[in-house]
Amino acid sequence: MTVKPEAFKPDLGPVSPALRALLAPKGVLRSGTNLSNFLLVTGRTETGDPTGVSPDMAAAIAGYLGVGVQYIPYASPGLLADDAGKDAWDIGLIGAEPQRAETIAFTPAYTEIEASYLVPERSKLNTIADVDAKGVTIAVTERTAYCLWLDRNIQNATLKHSIPPLDNAMRDFLETPCDALAGLRPKLIDDQRAVPGSRIIEGKFMAVQQAIGTPRAKADALDFLTRFVEAAIASGFVGELIRKHGAHGLSVAGK
Repeated sequence: MTVKPEAFKPDLGPVSPALRALLAPKGVLRSGTNLSNFLLVTGRTETGDPTGVSPDMAAAIAGYLGVGVQYIPYASPGLLADDAGKDAWDIGLIGAEPQRAETIAFTPAYTEIEASYLVPERSKLNTIADVDAKGVTIAVTERTAYCLWLDRNIQNATLKHSIPPLDNAMRDFLETPCDALAGLRPKLIDDQRAVPGSRIIEGKFMAVQQAIGTPRAKADALDFLTRFVEAAIASGFVGELIRKHGAHGLSVAGK
């Protein structure tokens, strides 16, 4: 079945002029879109607009509000978050993290992605807990949601922060060298193919919670956005989007 985002109309009551003016003051919903998340943005239209689960979620929200959608592209989630106070976008689709919540009001997650570690051949690191040890160096792409989690939670290991794009962390893992590469499991599966003998540690150190955010200046819209996300999950709409775009490794949040 083809999923048309604009056709998703949950019963959330009428859209008030005040809500429409808050989220789309110029008649267009500006969606901050993180292009580096290969599971949520999977392609481009002929006109260059992003396609995927997160662009479809933004289009569905715009359709419900009765306005158009404009995708504001960002090369990384950190850059998207930086613009939260600059009136550059109305909603942003990125991982919900405490650091980002200082400037962005987040809904509950609508999808989640497991994060784990890739380790080289003959590594003595066998469990998630093994990695957080003195003398261990972890390569990680800076300012990703899983990097922010590691910044808060790693107690003993050393983090080697790599600037985006994601392949830079892989380069540092191989060339520095590092003892482990942190990343989203689907990306680590691809990286594993390029490193003979490497393996992905079982389990996860966290799951990135992908949510809808809005700048704190627009926080009055959070109740609507939260109810929209809850309806999108409960109705099966989010699951249908994941299947539509073949986003293997992406899960409906809470399922």
